[in-house]
Order: sequence, then structure tokens, then C-alpha cells
Amino acid sequence: MADDPARAGEYRPLLLDASNPEDASRLAILRTDSTVEFSDLRDLLHAEFASLVAPPELSEGAEAERWVYYPWRRAVLGLPGPQLLRLVRLDRNRNNLTYAEQEQLSTLSIGVVGQSVGHSVAYALALEGICGRLRLADFDAVELTNLNRIPGTLFDIGTNKAVVTARRIAELDPYLPVEVFPAGVDDENLDVFLADLSVVVEECDSFDIKLAVREGARRHRLPLLMQTSDRGLLDVERFDLEPSRLPFHGLIGDTSVAELRGLSVREKAPYLIRILDGRNLSSRAAASMVEIGESLNSWPQLGSEVLLGGAAVATAVRRIGLGQKLPSGRTRMDLERSLDEIAEPDHAEELVWTEPVPDEPVPASGIEAVLFCAQRAPSVGNAQPWTLGVDGAAVTISLALERSSLLDVAGRGSALAVGAALYNARAAAAALDMLGESTLRSEGAGQLEAVLRLGAGSDPALASDYPAVLARHTNRRFGTGAPVPAQVLESLSGIATTAGAELRTVTERADIDELALLLGESDRARYLTPRMHREMVAELRWPGDDSRTGMDLRGVDLAPDELAKLEIGRRADVMALVRAWSGGNALGESTRGRVRTSSAVVAVTFPAPALDGSAELVAYAQAGAAVQRVWIEAERHGLAVQPVSPAFLYVRRPEELDTVSPEFADTLTSVQGRFLNLLGVPENQTVAVVLRLSYAAAVTVRSRRLPTPDADTRG
Repeated sequence: MADDPARAGEYRPLLLDASNPEDASRLAILRTDSTVEFSDLRDLLHAEFASLVAPPELSEGAEAERWVYYPWRRAVLGLPGPQLLRLVRLDRNRNNLTYAEQEQLSTLSIGVVGQSVGHSVAYALALEGICGRLRLADFDAVELTNLNRIPGTLFDIGTNKAVVTARRIAELDPYLPVEVFPAGVDDENLDVFLADLSVVVEECDSFDIKLAVREGARRHRLPLLMQTSDRGLLDVERFDLEPSRLPFHGLIGDTSVAELRGLSVREKAPYLIRILDGRNLSSRAAASMVEIGESLNSWPQLGSEVLLGGAAVATAVRRIGLGQKLPSGRTRMDLERSLDEIAEPDHAEELVWTEPVPDEPVPASGIEAVLFCAQRAPSVGNAQPWTLGVDGAAVTISLALERSSLLDVAGRGSALAVGAALYNARAAAAALDMLGESTLRSEGAGQLEAVLRLGAGSDPALASDYPAVLARHTNRRFGTGAPVPAQVLESLSGIATTAGAELRTVTERADIDELALLLGESDRARYLTPRMHREMVAELRWPGDDSRTGMDLRGVDLAPDELAKLEIGRRADVMALVRAWSGGNALGESTRGRVRTSSAVVAVTFPAPALDGSAELVAYAQAGAAVQRVWIEAERHGLAVQPVSPAFLYVRRPEELDTVSPEFADTLTSVQGRFLNLLGVPENQTVAVVLRLSYAAAVTVRSRRLPTPDADTRG
């Protein structure tokens, strides 16, 4: 069905501004025409824009709105301006393409020669919004035999193929400039067609035009793409980077355009086979070549393969437009071969623990019991940053910074753990009537040793903590939010004071919620800082891992949805993209959710020591005993305890944040200030640990520990 001759060349809609008198008059005339249908989509699309999550601000207003007349449809649409239309239509591109990338690609001008495969190519480019202008060429009209691969309709028969493509694109985005060369390209207009293009896509049937377009692309230094449907063959010729390279990758040598003009099907065959690589044609395509002109009219193509070609070329254009790697050459996107390779998905990562957590019997007496108890001290990520030793009647606990992490600034967190281990050892020794003197000494930065000399003494108060330090554990489960009685908080504060520290307590719901937000922001920085992310992932123990250090996932008590998200969160490539997009607010969701169910958040603080390395480490080790005592006292009162110490916990100088996270130093500086203010930490105090206290169900799996030194190997 051919177009009305009066409208055969119409492919651009009319953009009518109701505030313009001339356009208003045209609209009034159209409204009087009963064959023209009006539809106003403005309110609907403005409402859709309002529903978007975090869209950029619009720089256009109502003045950009237009009535758009499609003469070939006899229809008028009321539409918002081009910016809003583009933002809403392409919103689901995020973040496969960021806003910045979309804007960069919108500057491209793409020319497409040939509108069979080229129709799918041009439409895919417009559909993804990865061009700012299209130039289409084809001299031919749509026939019924074309509708096996051109996504047109019976109403398009007899209409120029380039016009059909342009109309379809106009009905997708009337603001996108589209130029049509309805006579195709030839020697006279080729340079005009290629002028100012960013990329040219060649999809025509004539061999001489194929070669002429390539020679033109060389002159204009344009990248050229061609998609051949059989087995998804994509050719890339980067004449922009290699202006001296031969067309068709040199497969037809120095053949001229004149030599290819007017060839019969038989005469084209040698060139066709060389260009398409006859050795790698699909068997059906190769066999069909034998039948062209005999039992077949032309080269067979399937609509699905043509549509795949549009996707392949669009992907290549994205790479070129974004300056990503795309060298000259060819590749195949063979769906049949991919389907031949179909296989069951890999279930190797399913969280199935075949071995239960082994029982670790507590030694009944002697040095073994002291060492066992020392080894149960808490540490960041259950790293156990110490080494235990026995020298005669002395137990030594030495700082082992090789087990520390980036969060452990200047070894402060590890020193705290050494102090907690010493307290545990003393509690065991007191209960077993083996208590002697203990000392902490440091001879420089990174060096710390705790020594407990075993004797025959005891301390009833200390001994009473022995069962509690053995039972102490982390409980990460969600709490009920029930308030902690005032007398319990007073007891915890009294314990901290007795141990030479202070307890800063937050119980107001609004303040807990604010702390949750700040801790979530700290977690986001931890996920998005490459080294912190690596260390965080390395702490986790999955099925089959040795869980004597780190955190067994069973003990982390993640909900099924959290475990599923962790599969994504542990991927460094994903975090790199989220960081590049300035995203990742959801990365702190797990911590925020747990903290919000807390009954209280407390910080154990102590007098800020001098920043001289040795004395500082001793002070942190002494604070480790206070942390242990507050922790076990909280558990005595039925409270679940979870350390929620932020990434900046052990940062005491601004420049140290540049070491922890150069990417988020400014963010963490701000968060740290707000965090300390909420906790009420004075300038002359520093924080040893932040604990989340709640009423929660009991844990099912506790962290394991490394074995203590064997009795037969101790000196």
C-alpha cells in the first residue's frame, strides 16, 4: 500500500509552539480537522518524571513544551520539552549508562547507509539515546519480502525504506534530528552524507557502494561498522585511527569501486565469499549461496539475526562514543553456538556447610586454660592480632601487626585486643589460683608485649569474670528496641570507671537513628574504598573456609536477602562502578537496620594518650581491659553486644584519614565530628570501642579461634 503521493516524503513531525502566533494558528486549523486526533500527554509524563528516583534538575520549563503533529498518522501529541522527554524515556538506562555518559553519547552524529539491517541499527541507536543526530540513506522502497526483517508494517509497503525508519524514530523521539537521503548515496552526494559524522554504519547491498563508503570513511577519518546477519558477524574498521588501512580489512586487496560496479550475482561471488569468510559461514548460509538465482531470489536473512545486528552495532557505537577499547577487526556473536553450549548453572557458591562448628573443650586447669582464655579475647574481624608464648612461668602476648588491617590505624585496635587478651589471661589465672604480676611494655611504634607471670595468687573479683570472658561473644541479631533500665546503664558506667575509662551512652531514639545513619555512611566508605573492601571481604568465612580466624558467615547472622546482597557487595568490580557513580547509600543498610533496633549505643572512652607510639599502645592495651569488663557486664544483664566501630574509630589525626580512605577522607572527617558530638566525647578523651546493646535472640554460631601453642613446643 503506497503512501499518498502528497505525503510520500513526509518523515519529520511538525513541532508547534502554542505561544507562537503562527504555530497557534496552525494548531487551530488542525483542531477543526475531524480526521486529526489530538492527545495531550504532558500531565502524564510530568507525573512520571516526578516519580523518578534522584533525577537531575531540569533546565527547561513550560516554554519548552510542544504540540507535535505527525502528518502520516494524522495525529497531534502534546509533549513536554526535549530534556524531560529524554530523561524520563532513558531513565531505565541508568546505570548501564550514567547521565554523564548519556550526555556524552548524545553529541554523536551517526550515518546509516542501507535500511534493512540499517533500520534495526538506527532504531537501536535512537532507542538507547546514544546519538544526537541520525542520517539515513536508502533509495529503495519497502516490499512485502522486506517485512521478514524490517520491523515495519503492511502500511509501509511502497514507502522509501529510509523514510519508514525516520518515521518510526520520530514516533519515539520527535526532537531527535533525522536526515533522510531517499535516493541513497552515490559519487555525487557521498561526501555530503559523510560530512560531520562521528560514525558511519554501512549496511547496503551494492558492492561498489560498500567500497565507496569505506573510501569515503577513510577520507573523512570516520570509524565504520558493518553487521552481517549470518552468525552475528560484526566488522569494525577504525579509519579514524588508521586512515591508511585497506577497506574490508584488506580482504579484497586494492580492488576499485569501478571494478565492483554492475557485477552479476556470479561475478560478485568471489568478493562476497572473501568478505564474509566462506570458511566460517553457517552451513545454511553457505548452502544458500549455491541456490541464489536458482531456487532463491536473494541472500536469506532472519529477523532475529537482524535485530541482534542492531544491538551489536549499538554496543560498538557506545564504545566508540565513550572512548572505550574497540580496535579494527571482526567478531561473531553466534547465538546458535551459544545455545549449543547451554549448561546447568553453577551451584558451587550455595551456602551449604557440611561440617558443624567443632566443639572446643575448655582445658580444666594449668597454663593451657590460661592460654585458651587469652585466645578468646575480641579483635577487629576476629583477626587475633597477637602471638601467645610461654617462657618458664610467664605467659607473653605479643602484638602481631601482620594480622591487622587498614582500620587498625597505628596498631591502636590491635593494642586494644592485646589488652583484652591479657585481661582474659589474668581472669583465668585468678580463678585457677595461678595469678601473678602482669606488665605491659612497648619499646617503639608497632611493638607491644603483655606479660603475665604465673604464681599462686588469686583475686575473687577477677576470678568471677572467668566464666564470663569464656562465654563472651558478639551478637549481631536484630534487637527489640526495648529500653535498658537505668540501673543497668549505671552498672556499666561504674564498671568502666573502675577500669579507668568512661562510658558514653546514647538511648534517645532520635539519637540512635542518627548514629545509625552515620555508621551506615562509614560502612559505605568501607565498601567503596578498594583496600578496606578487600580486607572486609577477606574477613568473611564461607563454606569450606578455615574459620579459626575471621568471621564465619553463620555467626554474622545475615538474613537471606542480606546474604543475596553480599554476593554483589563482595565484588570489587561492582564497588568500583558504584564508587564512580557516587552511589552506594544502600551499602550501609545492614548496619543502619541493626543499630536502629538497639536499646542503647555506648562508647568506652579513656584519656587521650600522647601520640608517641609506645605510650599510646600501652594506653590502648589498658583500655582493652575496660572494654572486656563492660562487655561481659552487659551480657550479665541479658544484653546482646555487637561492636559497631566505624572506619574512623582509631583515627586521631586528620591526615590519618587520608591513609584509611583517600577517596572518602572529607566525608569521614565530617561523619567523625558528628559522631563524636552525638556520643558526647570531649577533646581530652578518645574512643576505644563503640558497642550496640540490644535485647535479641541468642546466636547459633560463635567465632572460632586459632589453636594455642602446644605444650610440648613451649620454651
